[in-house]
Amino acid sequence: MNSYKGTIIEESLENKAVLQKVNILKTKVEKVVEKHQTPWLKQWTLHIVEIPENQADFIAQELSQSLDSEHNWYADFKNNDFHYIIFRNKVFKVDRADAEQYNEVSKYGVSLGIPDYQLTFSPDIK
Repeated sequence: MNSYKGTIIEESLENKAVLQKVNILKTKVEKVVEKHQTPWLKQWTLHIVEIPENQADFIAQELSQSLDSEHNWYADFKNNDFHYIIFRNKVFKVDRADAEQYNEVSKYGVSLGIPDYQLTFSPDIK
């Protein structure tokens, strides 16, 4: 099975129940610095997750509904073929062989006010 791996920042979630539906491989707490542009937080709790291929669409939709409605965040997970990039109420499923699809995602993220350095997606980054 070609499972997906990615990162979910716990503080980005309004509803944390989705974390019980994924396999958390590792958790890391990171201090928030000015560059992160999230002054309402002192730290981020980053969960490295694994999602079975047959659950990817469901988890992506659930994440989309679970993300903070007050601040703009995204979560993402990918396998060798596809990259899910999830914003509140919007899910992109990018074919990793088509680099052009990432441009649309980055433009959308910037339009929400997410810093562009956080939106650097590439099909080459595993």
